[in-house]
Amino acid sequence: MGVRAGVVVCVTSFLLGSLFTHWIADSLTLWKSPVTDEHLWTAATYYSILAKGPPEALYFLAAVIITGTITILWSFGDGEAGNLMFDGGSIFLFGTTVAMYLYSVLPSVLAKFNSLPAHQLKDPVPRSLRAATLELASSNLICSVALTGVLALQAGRFWAESSDADDEEFEPTETDSGTRSRAKTPEPRIEKVQERIQSTTS
Repeated sequence: MGVRAGVVVCVTSFLLGSLFTHWIADSLTLWKSPVTDEHLWTAATYYSILAKGPPEALYFLAAVIITGTITILWSFGDGEAGNLMFDGGSIFLFGTTVAMYLYSVLPSVLAKFNSLPAHQLKDPVPRSLRAATLELASSNLICSVALTGVLALQAGRFWAESSDADDEEFEPTETDSGTRSRAKTPEPRIEKVQERIQSTTS
C-alpha cells in the first residue's frame, strides 16, 4: 500500500515539475498585462524548441505516465472504501491531465510550433499562432491544478489511513479488559488475612 502510494506521488511530482518548466513561456502570456507580440514570440519560440526535441523524451514521458496510471488502477482495484474515494478522484484528475495532453497540447505543439515563420520580436504575431500560444498556457495551468489535486488526495488518503491505524492501536482488546477486571477483584488470601487481623484485635 505504501509503495504504491509512493510511486503515484513520485510520478505526479515529476509530471508537475515538468509542467512548471513551461513557466518560462506561460508566465509571459498568462500573468503579463498587456500581452505583447514580443511575449508571444518568446513563448512560441520556447514551444518550437520543444517540438524539435528528441523523440526519446516523449517516450520517457509516456513510460512515466503509464507507470503512474497502472499504479493508481492497481490500488483502486483493491476495492477498499478509502481507495474508492481517494484513488477514484486521483484517477479522474490524472486521466483528465493525460487526455488533455494527448488530444490538445501535444497535437498543437507538433502541428503549429514545429516551424515558425521568420520574424522579429516586434513583428505582429499571426492570429492562429497567438490563439495556440494562449491556449497552451491555459492547458498547462489546468493540468498543473489537476496534478496538484492528485497530490492532495494522496495526502488525504495517507492521513486517513494513519488515523485508522492509531484508532486500532489504542482500542482495548478482550484480554486487556479481562486482566483489568481480575485486577480489580481482591484475591481470597487477602480477605482471609484481613479476617485474622480483625479477630486478633477483637
